Amino acid sequence: MSDVALPALADAPAKTEQTETPARPRRRLPYLQAAPMALVFVVFLAIPLLLTLMVSFWEYNEYEIIPAFTLQNYRDVFEGCGNLADPCTTVRTYLSTLKFCALTLAFTLMVGFPVAYFLAFHVRSRTVQMALFLLCTIPFWTSNVIRMISWIPLLGRNGLVNDTLRSLGVIERPIEGLLYSDFSVTLAFVHLYTVFMIVPIFNSMARIDRSLIEAAYDAGATGWQTLWSVVVPLCKPGIAIGTIFVLTLVMGDFVTVGVMGGQQIASVGKVIQVQMSYLQFPAAAANAVVLLAAVLMMILGLTRVIDLRKEL
Repeated sequence: MSDVALPALADAPAKTEQTETPARPRRRLPYLQAAPMALVFVVFLAIPLLLTLMVSFWEYNEYEIIPAFTLQNYRDVFEGCGNLADPCTTVRTYLSTLKFCALTLAFTLMVGFPVAYFLAFHVRSRTVQMALFLLCTIPFWTSNVIRMISWIPLLGRNGLVNDTLRSLGVIERPIEGLLYSDFSVTLAFVHLYTVFMIVPIFNSMARIDRSLIEAAYDAGATGWQTLWSVVVPLCKPGIAIGTIFVLTLVMGDFVTVGVMGGQQIASVGKVIQVQMSYLQFPAAAANAVVLLAAVLMMILGLTRVIDLRKEL
């Protein structure tokens, strides 16, 4: 019996090697598939960010950039920010930008959620859904600047809105705050970025099992109860992703603030753009690093509330 068992034990390692050898290429396959995207990520994101971080520590003057280490650029960003009673320029600028973020998030969610709900639960045909999505993306076929400039004839002092209200007798004098104000900037943001809220919410709604909706109605829930207790909790990943999209876009936007604010409203992106126009690249890089850190902290706080990896 021992003579029969020994060959079997001797053959076992050889079989193991035969089975493990083909498994090694299969383990490498995911890394090979991810390599092109990882290369694009490194070349077009990681390296530019590292270069921006490096330049933010360089010195500069009116004529040149000096590759010498200094913290003065960051001191300039936070200069005078120790007094909470009198906020510094950086704090006031961030508060102004966060105000636009909050308003844009609120209005894009108010518009985007009902639109996504309508597309997901009331439009049964995939063809009609795609046609409506195409309708939402048509404005993106033109430049953002062109779309913003189109608001000026509508909201100006002698624009269509003021002329219509005066002809109807609603107002006697033109409303000054329609253009080059916080209202016009927020309106442009909502116009530009609502689709970034619609798409992820619709994607979450499309994945909801319709039997859950039927079970809620069978249990006696009303439409609002079903919406609040079933649909909204299952849409949290989509709402979070849409929030991240809108938040990152608004925080760094300077074109919209400049055009619709009449170059009179401050934002973080506008400060960076002005510094770059004056060739103050180290100062602009320092502001960009601070902005990136602020956005990442907000996204981290959002992911603490909603675990996207678990929900998706």
